[in-house]
Formats: sequence, structure tokens, C-alpha cells
Amino acid sequence: MNIRRDDRTVFWRSPAGLTLGVFLAVGALFLVLEHGAHLLGAWPLLFLLLCGGMHFFMHRGHGGHRSHGGHDRRGSDGGPGDER
Repeated sequence: MNIRRDDRTVFWRSPAGLTLGVFLAVGALFLVLEHGAHLLGAWPLLFLLLCGGMHFFMHRGHGGHRSHGGHDRRGSDGGPGDER
């Protein structure tokens, strides 16, 4: 059986995928409408978790707090201090 890579991305355009998408959207709407007060009460905690998560995942993308090897604090726009 030969499965092409394109066959996996077509699911969301199929009738079953569209039905699932609508079902999930309606479920999310009801969840927010019925439990909105809980979400507003937990906003400070969610904000702090979001900040910590962004810090963790963003530092993963460029090597963390290690030396940036070759990166310079000066601009590379050809202005003063750019020695190219």
C-alpha cells in the first residue's frame, strides 16, 4: 500500500474532516460560554504560564542561554559599527 504525503493533508477538506472541524468549533464555543467565568478567574495564572512557556520554547529555537557564537550586538544594517 502506497500512501502519499498529500493524502494526509486532504482529511480536513473531506466531509468527515469538515464535520469534525465544525463539531470542535461548536464544542469550543460552548466551553467558553459556559465556563467563561472560570477562565477569567484563572487569567493571571494562564498569563504567567503562557509567559513561561513562550520563554522555554523560544529559547529552545536559538540555543538557550549559551553563547551566541558569532552573533554581534551591533546592527548589521551597514550603519556605524558594522564591519563588513
